[in-house]
Amino acid sequence: MELAYYSDYAVRLVNTEEPGRGKDTLTSVEAVRELFGAGQDAARRATDADLTRFRGIRARLRTVFEAADGGDEELAVNLLNSLLLEFPVSPQISGHNHRDDDGRPLWHMHLADHPSNATAGYAAIAAMGLAFHLTEYGVDRLGLCEATPCRNAYLDTSTNRSRRYCSDRCATRANVAAYRARKRLEADGPDRADTGRTADQTQDSTAVTDR
Repeated sequence: MELAYYSDYAVRLVNTEEPGRGKDTLTSVEAVRELFGAGQDAARRATDADLTRFRGIRARLRTVFEAADGGDEELAVNLLNSLLLEFPVSPQISGHNHRDDDGRPLWHMHLADHPSNATAGYAAIAAMGLAFHLTEYGVDRLGLCEATPCRNAYLDTSTNRSRRYCSDRCATRANVAAYRARKRLEADGPDRADTGRTADQTQDSTAVTDR
């Protein structure tokens, strides 16, 4: 499992809440366990107490994305460093018994956590994955969707750093909204121009009367 995979842990957790829409899917232990993905032993450690703790970590991870999206690199790094210090991991080489066509082990880096609870384990992996993405690709690769009122978190992996939306759905919705806004302006343009000329003429007439 490559380190880049772990950065999705942070995105998945942050996006369980959509403040602009008043939505929150992190409402049960089952929802917490689903964040780990299938076959994760750590998910089975989750209890009711982890629900509140997960929400706390979610808020802290969102502030990292908010700082990065706002262009405050130092703040984003400091916030992420505080999570890394609080929830450390131990990098290990692992193969998970996977082998290539020649029978050789497919070695890769694995983040081994030693948590006291499910939240600590998830937070450690999410923070480390996000840190890897940040240092490998840059702080500006951490973003929040520009489609109002979405504001979901995303990781920009585009070649030209052009991503602005969390999904194709949001990108399409934003483009349609922009197109409709342009059409409204075009439709209102002549009326506004006439209004402007009328106002100018009124001002000229008033000026002549005053003289």
